[in-house]
Amino acid sequence: MKIYVPMDSAAKALGAEDVVAALRAAAPEAEIIRTGSRGMIWLEPLVEVEIDGLRHGFGPAEPGDVAAILDGSSAKALGPVEALDWMQRQTRLTFARVGVVDPLSLADYEAHGGLLGLKRALGMLGQQIVEEVRTSGLRGRGGAGFPTGIKWQTVHDAEAAQKYIVCNADEGDSGTFADRMLMEGDPFTLIEGMIIAGLGVGATKGYVYLRSEYPDAIAVMSRAVEIARTTGLLGADVLGSGRAFDMEIRKGAGAYVCGEETSLLNSLEGKRGVVRAKPPLPALEGFLGRPTVVNNVISLATVPVIFEKGAQAYADFGLGRSRGTVTLQIAGNVARGGLFETAFGITLGEVVNDLGGGSASGHPVKAVQVGGPLGAYMPVSKFDTPLGYEEFDQAGGLIGHAGLTVFDDSTDMLGMARFAMEFCAVESCGKCTPCRIGAVRGVETIDRIAQGDPTALPLLTDLCETMKDGSLCALGGFTPFPVMSAVTHFPDDFARLKEAAE
Repeated sequence: MKIYVPMDSAAKALGAEDVVAALRAAAPEAEIIRTGSRGMIWLEPLVEVEIDGLRHGFGPAEPGDVAAILDGSSAKALGPVEALDWMQRQTRLTFARVGVVDPLSLADYEAHGGLLGLKRALGMLGQQIVEEVRTSGLRGRGGAGFPTGIKWQTVHDAEAAQKYIVCNADEGDSGTFADRMLMEGDPFTLIEGMIIAGLGVGATKGYVYLRSEYPDAIAVMSRAVEIARTTGLLGADVLGSGRAFDMEIRKGAGAYVCGEETSLLNSLEGKRGVVRAKPPLPALEGFLGRPTVVNNVISLATVPVIFEKGAQAYADFGLGRSRGTVTLQIAGNVARGGLFETAFGITLGEVVNDLGGGSASGHPVKAVQVGGPLGAYMPVSKFDTPLGYEEFDQAGGLIGHAGLTVFDDSTDMLGMARFAMEFCAVESCGKCTPCRIGAVRGVETIDRIAQGDPTALPLLTDLCETMKDGSLCALGGFTPFPVMSAVTHFPDDFARLKEAAE
């Protein structure tokens, strides 16, 4: 008997280890395989039992459910997992193996299509590799949405004795967990993507900058790098090709601002994590002053798919200039939270009401914050907005890392606007005045609005304009998005407190 149980952090937090202990006690002869999560967090811990070659799901499982799961009488039986509506409706490309394979089995990885992309790339010139990425239309999945191929081209064309690939795994946005799930559930795809990037631009060394709050991801990635090095996937002779690429895992110290690429590079060099002024761009003077590709986990982990299936096959998915798939992370006050990978173009309303099932509280949904704590609050009137970089920008929002946090009608949007300013004040690196001082003044100004000061609202608007235009990086520059979207779309939450004061 084969039984699959996630070792993903979310599943562990919901009791997966206790379920595994109960399974081992009840069925010592069974082979228990630990996987990543399928992304249906409301069903975790999800136990999958192989029956006639198909994996049947049971969840959310508890230790007391084990006997019934094993004898087939469980009321928590879900049927074949791949046939579930949540799975059937996805276009799983980047996350195709997550929840399916043993994350630390390179043989399992290869059996499910792993290394096909790298083997193809090994037969290509660097410029051909860069062109393939450009043709795919892949854009930075970490938030900026910058075309990945253009960044790679810049590094490829730069003259230097040493170049670097740096993976930004400092996933600090609230409501985001795709990077963590990928690293815990399919680490070799990230390693493969970084190797291909190195081959493309002429870099022989890579670093994964991984946030300290992810101990499981750190452990899995570290072990995967060791396995890759031992098997010849990493090192001086990648898969016997005569081409070199090696990499290291580096642990961050917990600064939110180190998700910004230049702060990350400073931290990686052992310096204080503060923003660098640009230019020079990291693509020309990045890590240790050398040309450096800095890409997000999902961006790099998608590269093997592009080389396995072909750039055009990937580009055929999507909407407008947003090509391929988006990894939606649905969280907050929502009935069905989890990770859902689909082509760009799905509307915000479909994600929240159809996939997410509305609010967990049963109250009407009031707003959805898309893109982490610096994302705009989107009201129900904007729910017909399709998920696409330009489409969201035109609607006054940003996709960011594609995390969606749902709020019901009990939420005080003035309080959420205040939280955005307070968050910025706490997390600011202090390098620039608009962010360092502006966020503190923002908290004070919103408190004045709450006390009924009629002059404070225009002042808040001016302050947000200053922060947006004058901040060195997105922390100060994007904080106005949640603040002003709350003011614009939910004026009653600001006016009612003023009226109460009067």
